[in-house]
Amino acid sequence: MLKVQGLEAFYGASQALFGIDLAVNDGEVVTLLGRNGMGKTTTIHSVMGIVRPAAGSVEFDGTAIAGWPSYRIAKAGLGLVPEGRQIFPNLSVTENLVATAANRHGAGRPWTLERVFEMFPELNSRRNSMGTLLSGGEQQMLAIGRALMTNPRLLILDEATEGLAPLIRQEIWSCLARIKAEGLSILVVDKNVADLLKLADRHTIIEKGRVVWAGTSAELAADEGLQARYLGV
Repeated sequence: MLKVQGLEAFYGASQALFGIDLAVNDGEVVTLLGRNGMGKTTTIHSVMGIVRPAAGSVEFDGTAIAGWPSYRIAKAGLGLVPEGRQIFPNLSVTENLVATAANRHGAGRPWTLERVFEMFPELNSRRNSMGTLLSGGEQQMLAIGRALMTNPRLLILDEATEGLAPLIRQEIWSCLARIKAEGLSILVVDKNVADLLKLADRHTIIEKGRVVWAGTSAELAADEGLQARYLGV
């Protein structure tokens, strides 16, 4: 589904990524892990065309997309839940959801308002509220629902549960498990390793813009030293 090889990126003269390799297969959940400032968001932005890669390749379903503008990458079937949510503050919940809604790839059971509201009942009760009036958890649900309404073939979540209360985090993880069960490929950045081990199939850890480890949930769970070395605070 997604294949990233040798990805390099810069901010001005400063190099941020050094040969990142990453892959997400059809129907798989893969995580991108690492401490703050190690290049996770830059990797996501490079895949989505927000940052233009300086070297390397990004393929989506066999098509090279590195260097494409973000809108074209989104139309190809990548849906992003960005860090910080970035919902439209002056639009209602319903307006946020329908603003970019599409079914470009002919999904047999597309995401609609009804399906999103069934997934997130809290949004249904706030459907006419402006984005600025939502709690942090409701905003994150809205950001996920907005991405799903584009009916993506790959859902990318950058800091999926950052800053959320424990009960809201668990609701987000439960929803992502339901989405995975429907066969949607997911790439997720988050720091809650215990929850990610239950959800994800494979993990990639990066440090200072380089991949330092990649493996399965069973392998990561078994290596507490690895977690302490690269993921501990």
